[in-house]
Amino acid sequence: MKNKASSGAGPSQRQLRVGELVRHALADVLARGDLQDPALSAVLITVPEVRMSPDLKIATCFVMPLGGKDPKAAIAALADNARPLRGEIARRVELKYVPELRFRIDTSFEEGARIDALLRSPVVVRDLEADESEADATNDKEDEA
Repeated sequence: MKNKASSGAGPSQRQLRVGELVRHALADVLARGDLQDPALSAVLITVPEVRMSPDLKIATCFVMPLGGKDPKAAIAALADNARPLRGEIARRVELKYVPELRFRIDTSFEEGARIDALLRSPVVVRDLEADESEADATNDKEDEA
């Protein structure tokens, strides 16, 4: 019998729960400025998502500096401080194994803005208005019958 995680069904409840615990702990460490690195204390970093590997040994942390200021420098600073961050997470979250931290730039805000711009484009607005007028015409015919 196949495992759900290997069939492409998405992350398990356990992966989601542990990812959320790690996300909260990491966000707390970064917000409080518990690390003494000037590169990290110079910018506020948000942690919108943490994805856990199926064995819970790797945490991929999606981060973005507020205001989008130099995300590559923020990723480099986080990678340089991965070991002390991992230690702080170990103090805050009770896990059998503290996961290895990997950092990626979060692009969900950019993707949302791109989709929003597409939905507001004149071509899509025109098509939506055409669909609404067709639906109104169909409803009027049904009301007459």
